Amino acid sequence: MRILICNDDGIHFPGIVALAKAMTTLGEVYIFAPDVERSAASNALTLGMPLRCKEVPFEIPEVKAFSVSGTPADCAKLGLDFFDPEKPDLVVSGINKGPNMCCDIMYSGTVAAAYEGAYVEALSMAVSLNSYSADVDYNVAADWAVKCAKKLISIDADKRYVYNINVPNLPQSDIKGIKVTKMGFIEYRGGYDKRVDPYGKPYYWVNGKPVVIDKAPECDNNAVSDGYVSITPLTRDYTAYEMMAKLRGSFKE
Repeated sequence: MRILICNDDGIHFPGIVALAKAMTTLGEVYIFAPDVERSAASNALTLGMPLRCKEVPFEIPEVKAFSVSGTPADCAKLGLDFFDPEKPDLVVSGINKGPNMCCDIMYSGTVAAAYEGAYVEALSMAVSLNSYSADVDYNVAADWAVKCAKKLISIDADKRYVYNINVPNLPQSDIKGIKVTKMGFIEYRGGYDKRVDPYGKPYYWVNGKPVVIDKAPECDNNAVSDGYVSITPLTRDYTAYEMMAKLRGSFKE
């Protein structure tokens, strides 16, 4: 099995190291990851300038690792091109510092890299740990990533989806299990702080505070808060099919 790993936190971030180490139990691991942190890059691609990609030494000797001067989506695309004309058997993005749930999914570079795999119908997962602390153990989340990968492979899971996995920041013994969830909904309030630099010029710092709107137990954020690993299948197709007939009728007038 050949496995492509990407992330948005940078090629030597502890989360990707733990993930790569765990994934070597399933097959050959290849990493294409940003040379610096590229969090919240979403699906952005680098246009108008060249991408630099070079093989670099990695903490796990048997893993081939490539540092990329671009976004997470750039990394995934370059990685997929590396395997062309075939596809990797598995694309895994992460392990992200902090959760990727609710509307945060739309901004996530971690999830965006996994989408690149789903676009070419390679089995694709995004994995995140529910903690922003610098002092956390990513090995528990890495173990859950392997468990989820094995299960998805065993059931021949549909490769047109991204399987978005969020792991609570708990000891293995305290995690209650896994729940299949839907994307929850939160609203950020507060927007941006306006500040003034030493030269008297204004600048802005994002500072929205999340407010949970959807408290249904089947939501990803609530499952993780309750001590479960959350797995949410995300579609490539953003079409709101339930609105199509109504709009067609309206635009005939």
